[in-house]
Amino acid sequence: MQKLIECVPNFSEGRDQNIIGQITDAIKSVDGVSLLDVDPGASTNRTVVTFVGNPEAAVEAAFRGIKKAAELIDMRKHKGAHPRMGATDVCPFIPVSSVSWEEAVECANRLGKRVGEELKIPVYLYEKAAKDKSRSNLSIIRAGEYEGFFEKIKQPEWKPDFGPAVFNEKSGATVIGVRDFLVAYNVNLNTKSVRRATSVAFDVREQGRAKTEDGTPSGKPILDSNGEAVRIPGMLKHVKAIGWFVKEYGIAQVSINLTNIEETPLHVAFDACIESAARRGLRVTGSEIVGMVPKKCLVDAGRYFLRKQRWSEGASEEELIDIAIRSMGLSELRPFDPKEKVIELKIESAEQKLSLAKMNLREFCNETLSDSPAPGGGSVAALMGALGASLGGMVANLSAGKRGWDDKLEYFSGWAVKAQQLKDELLSLVDEDTAAFNKVMDALALPKESAEEKATRATTIEEATKHAAEIPLKVMETASRSYALLAEMAERGNPVSISDVGVGTLATRACIEGAALNVRINLGQLKNEKSKKDLQEKVRKISADSEAQFKTIIEVVEGKLNKS
Repeated sequence: MQKLIECVPNFSEGRDQNIIGQITDAIKSVDGVSLLDVDPGASTNRTVVTFVGNPEAAVEAAFRGIKKAAELIDMRKHKGAHPRMGATDVCPFIPVSSVSWEEAVECANRLGKRVGEELKIPVYLYEKAAKDKSRSNLSIIRAGEYEGFFEKIKQPEWKPDFGPAVFNEKSGATVIGVRDFLVAYNVNLNTKSVRRATSVAFDVREQGRAKTEDGTPSGKPILDSNGEAVRIPGMLKHVKAIGWFVKEYGIAQVSINLTNIEETPLHVAFDACIESAARRGLRVTGSEIVGMVPKKCLVDAGRYFLRKQRWSEGASEEELIDIAIRSMGLSELRPFDPKEKVIELKIESAEQKLSLAKMNLREFCNETLSDSPAPGGGSVAALMGALGASLGGMVANLSAGKRGWDDKLEYFSGWAVKAQQLKDELLSLVDEDTAAFNKVMDALALPKESAEEKATRATTIEEATKHAAEIPLKVMETASRSYALLAEMAERGNPVSISDVGVGTLATRACIEGAALNVRINLGQLKNEKSKKDLQEKVRKISADSEAQFKTIIEVVEGKLNKS
């Protein structure tokens, strides 16, 4: 899964479309970044921009946006309803996929350092990136706003984390940090009563409800020794919720903010609402996601609902997302299009890349058979590996659903999930191998007139060739992990599928040997002898191990076929 981090800078300009356009153009100018949303507000005089990319690209895009905002926005003239302290008021990073909190914090620090040093703007770090935990809350940092910061910044405890301890009169100050992904989520009820929807909201939200002397909502609150209302906690952590009536739909909803989707996922909030509603004689009729969600939200939900059905979780991501949509009624009020609502799928759609892995079988074979040198043997080898893993996963799914094997469901479901992961990794390598070949071709096409150009060309060719050898090596390493799956299916899987295990094992071996050929042909062009020897040794080891595992599994397959 590719590394993706979201960035949501808030710029103090919501009325001048020319300025907003120049800022977003600066952000879009960075390769590897996808602009997802631009939301200007005239009354707040503020624009919220949402974009995603790999960590390096996201930091660069954020810097360019902040730099352009500093050039175009004059805080001395700014007026708006929303609290603010700078031209770029706040700039949070939010991990989306395959990015750890530590990596996200590093992004915030790198961006803060550049903004402070290169743009001379005071920078404060907040939330998970905060160096001073007393300053982790955004509202505490922003207190006093732009007008009050001229004096505030002079106080020792308000020395910026980066940049000068002198307030930038034109650009103000900027807050940069790392926070959890927030999901705005509404659950539909079969009632028009706001009061009843609010009761469900109080049941599920972390804050719960105030404890009263007679136990009724309108009763006198019970106070603690500090005079604060004693509260009855709700069912879920990291959940804020209220009840409201939506005239557009003619129903009441529980309006929820999920502030930590790792600890309280979407599907958990949905089921909590079902439980609370049922206790009150109500019924949940569906739900809606406001804004966008990471793919993991729906994939995890799909797996959860399959577990509830006592069925194998080894479904494709596409199937899991569809199950989640149907199970939570996400299309109840309006059609839910994953390509528009799921961040990773929106990026794929926006980029409109020609992906070999997205072609149908005939298109892929036609493209391979054409006079173009790519896709070639490396991509085909990766595809064979994906087919090998898929066959192993098919046997796992068939075994998980076998009548009378209910006690083995969890075991086989676990292997089916691993098979899906291997299949997805190998399919991504189908495209990576062709991309690596194209980089070699691009390097060979570089100019070579001057001595400097020749040196640059030689270095680029060497780097591209090494990368072109490393990709099929990665194919070998990934495909070799399928042997554990296939060995388990050969020994314990549904016996009527033993031939499928055999074909999967043959495909895996063909993948590894085919990928090895592609490593070797690229090694022949490498100049660096150490790199060449290191890669040759890795190929030799994986190939030898592959042959041993192949023979062991095929012996089991042949033995069971001979008995049938």
